[in-house]
Amino acid sequence: MSVQKKEDYAVLKSDHQYTIFIFRNQVIRFVTSSKLEKYTSIKEWDHGYLVVTAKYKNLNGMEEYIDLIPILQNLYYDVDEFLNPIKEVRIDYAISMAEEG
Repeated sequence: MSVQKKEDYAVLKSDHQYTIFIFRNQVIRFVTSSKLEKYTSIKEWDHGYLVVTAKYKNLNGMEEYIDLIPILQNLYYDVDEFLNPIKEVRIDYAISMAEEG
């Protein structure tokens, strides 16, 4: 009998003016700049705090900071329960909306 390991990574991507953070069956969307084209790299993940490189219209890649903790708190998540299993965050624009849930 094989035991399937639960995913220990989350996905970050953007769609127009929204940032999308996906972990397991949870999809969290929040508004970002309408000038954001895409996230290009994850520089750091620290229990809800992200340092990323983002590409904006007419600008080179810029370092940006995303703090998920206040967003999760506003959505009444148990922050530690949600974040503790996440070991890594990846950028993946190949995930379709149907796969997101």
